[in-house]
Amino acid sequence: MSEKTVVVALGHRALGTTLPEQKTATKLAAKVIADLVEEGTRVVISHSNGPQVGMIHTAMNEFGKAHPDYTFAPMSVCSAMSQGYIGYDLQNAIRAELISRGIYKPVSTVLTQVVIDPYDEAFAEPEKIIGRVLNAEEAEAEEEKGNFVTKVGEGQYRRILAAPKPQKIVEIETVKVLSAAEQIVIAAGGGGIPVLEQGTQLNGASAIIEKDLAAGLLAEELNADTLMILTSVEKVSLDHNTDHESYLDTISTEDAKKYIAGKQFAAGSMLPKIEAGVSFVEKGTGRRTIITDMAHAKDGYREKTGTIIK
Repeated sequence: MSEKTVVVALGHRALGTTLPEQKTATKLAAKVIADLVEEGTRVVISHSNGPQVGMIHTAMNEFGKAHPDYTFAPMSVCSAMSQGYIGYDLQNAIRAELISRGIYKPVSTVLTQVVIDPYDEAFAEPEKIIGRVLNAEEAEAEEEKGNFVTKVGEGQYRRILAAPKPQKIVEIETVKVLSAAEQIVIAAGGGGIPVLEQGTQLNGASAIIEKDLAAGLLAEELNADTLMILTSVEKVSLDHNTDHESYLDTISTEDAKKYIAGKQFAAGSMLPKIEAGVSFVEKGTGRRTIITDMAHAKDGYREKTGTIIK
C-alpha cells in the first residue's frame, strides 16, 4: 500500500515570537511531525512566519537607518531570511525527534518562491500588519516612500502590506522529488517568498502571501491526501465567543461554504483556513482537511477530534 501524503500547516502561534521561544516551539512541533511519520505518512510542512518576518523587517530597517550606506532589505528578502532560519530550527528539531524514536529520514528545507498576480485586488486594500509601532513622523516618511500605514492607537501607526493569493509554487517539482524520496520537506514557509513573473525573471514583491492558502496550494500540487492546519483551537466553532457558540466536527464543503457566506469566520484568521480547506478538498477525490491544535494533531489525523472537511 502506498504511503499517504500529509501537508501540515503550522500556525501563527506554533513557533513562538522570540528565538528562545522558537527553539522550544519547534521541539513541540517536531513531536507532532514524528507522530504523523509513525502513522505511515509522507509529511510536507509549511509554517507561519508572522512574528519572525516582522522582527527581521524591523531589524533591517533600523540597521539601514543607523548605517545609511547599507541598502534596506526588501520584503521578499526578509521572507527568504525567515524561511532559512525557521527551517534551520525546525528541520534540526524534527531530525533529533525522529532519531530518538529510531527513525532515520532526511529532513530538508526548500527555499520557496510563490508567484502572485500583480493585479490581485489585495494590493488595493493592504491589511497585513508588519514591523514595529511607528510615530506620526515615521508613518509620514513611510507614506512618502509609497508604503501603506494604518493607525493603531493615538499617535501610533503600523505599516501594512497586501496579502495576495498564491498562484504558482516555483519550486514544486523539487518538493515532489524530495517527498517521493521519503524525505520530510519544509516548504512554502510564511506563504512563500512573493515574486512576480516578469519575462524570464522572478522579481520579489512587497507583500505577504496568505499562508493557509499557500499551504492549500502546496497540498493540491502534491496531490496530498490530507491538509492538516494546526491552529490555536481544537475545533472550529460557529457563533464564536457568543452564548450560542457550537463546535464543528465533520462537515461537507457545501456546509463550509454556507458558513462562509454567513460570515461565521473572521477574515485573516479562521476564514482563510476554511477557504484553503474547501479548495483543497474540492479539487481532488478522497481528500480531507483537518483543522485542530498541536496538542490534538495525532487524534485529529485519526478523526477522533478536530474539525474535518470532506
